[in-house]
Amino acid sequence: MKKTSLILIVSVLIIALVGCGKNEAINDKLKDELVIAIGDEPEEGFDPVMGWGRYGNPLFQSTLIDMDHNMDIVYDLATEYNISDDGLIWTFKLRDDAYFTDGEKLTAEDVIFTFEEAKTSGSIVDLTNMESVSLIDEETIQFKLKKPDLAFIYTVAATGIVPKHAYGPDYGENPIGSGPFKLIQWDKGQQVIMEANEEYYDDVPEIKKVTMLFMEEDAILAAAKAGQLDVAMTTPGLADQDIGGMNLVNLKTIDNRGITLPYVRDEGKVDEGGNKIGNNVTADIAIRRALSYGIDRNKLVEDVLNGYGRPAYTECDGMPWANEEAIVEYDLEKAKDILDKANWVDNGDGIREKDGLKAEFNLIYPASDSTRQALATAVALQAEDLGIKINVEGTSWDVIGENMYSDAVLMGWGAQNPIETYLLYHSDNMGRDYYNPEYFSSSTVDEHIDNAMAARDIDESMEHWKKVQWDGKTGVSTQGEAPWTWLVNVDHVYYIREGLDIGKQRIHPHGHSWPLVSNLKDWKWN
Repeated sequence: MKKTSLILIVSVLIIALVGCGKNEAINDKLKDELVIAIGDEPEEGFDPVMGWGRYGNPLFQSTLIDMDHNMDIVYDLATEYNISDDGLIWTFKLRDDAYFTDGEKLTAEDVIFTFEEAKTSGSIVDLTNMESVSLIDEETIQFKLKKPDLAFIYTVAATGIVPKHAYGPDYGENPIGSGPFKLIQWDKGQQVIMEANEEYYDDVPEIKKVTMLFMEEDAILAAAKAGQLDVAMTTPGLADQDIGGMNLVNLKTIDNRGITLPYVRDEGKVDEGGNKIGNNVTADIAIRRALSYGIDRNKLVEDVLNGYGRPAYTECDGMPWANEEAIVEYDLEKAKDILDKANWVDNGDGIREKDGLKAEFNLIYPASDSTRQALATAVALQAEDLGIKINVEGTSWDVIGENMYSDAVLMGWGAQNPIETYLLYHSDNMGRDYYNPEYFSSSTVDEHIDNAMAARDIDESMEHWKKVQWDGKTGVSTQGEAPWTWLVNVDHVYYIREGLDIGKQRIHPHGHSWPLVSNLKDWKWN
């Protein structure tokens, strides 16, 4: 089937799904409804126990605490919390006016149930450091941690509370919560319809009905041009369209892309699955530093992202725990000088070598991701000016999982939580899933991370997190050990209907869809 025919069919389906009354989007727009088109629906459904809401907000469920647009901690279900002097005991007081959408009151038992279920779920909700959660009284619960971890507050902020009395295997498809919205209908692969929760304990949303459509990029663009959408997710490559009645909005993110560089030498070691560990080229710090200085990130933003992005230097650029000293200027000559001084010499074929070893390695990426493909190709081209040969290959995540300990990988991260810094760089996580495939290890970096997690207040912890990047002598940034070459932060780009106020957005995390609606309860038509 031709692409144009497919787009036409999808556009007709949209009209059928959301009702022909939606043509009023152009003329007499209903002021309490909107239609949003995004690319992804959650694979595990709308279940916080399984990770729903980790990159944004659970919408249908409430959380104990939340973060505002400045990334400051604010209260939600909790009215107060305190931490013991040893950092191990966290006590939360709960509000008494929160009810689930089935009419049942939300209690401390529901909070305990949620965290106990999440701990044993095997999902992306990481509660390995939570030893227990217990009931103090009807409105008070207490967490006990195995070791101090101030970043636990961000885990709490991302975990929606589910009802103990109504939780089961199909909860993700039929969620009951106490959040600002309630799920009315989910047609898998097509749409979700939600309505405002009129019994919500906080300000009830002005937007009363929201239809979320799951569509491919070209179909979204066609539907937007047909006037059927109020919000249309798009990509940098498609962000040059003139769509009547809609404005292009690009939102700042920490949705980053970077290259993991195996940190250890190839000494014949393998992991439990028999996968090779180490790479003799990238294990040389001169190669890693030269790449970071010698890649023109601004050029990547312009050429690959069409200008919709910004250079990346860490996994957390722009966040409260980012260290501005980690930012380095593009300097091709400095990069070449680093390689020269480390005895990486070009003997005439354009590829440097040292002690008979060519400055050559593989860079793999998921073949389904066109942006990562373009970034990988552009980086390889720039690396030629350094005398480094990078062999680019698109493949599956299964193959990446087998080769990421010995090959470089173009990965993406970006969380509203400094615990990601721990996962990416602490020696505890060497070879653990996708977190630290380069097998990076530094006792100094470990100490800074441990101190950050053991701190007693947020401000103190931030200073320790920043030292992970660079403490004046070492760190994980370019000036330090450089186990990553961070490349870009990808803007999240949308066409927004004129007159729709999407409120004050947080800096967006990884994932170009649901983070936009994390503050959906604050949206309104002007």
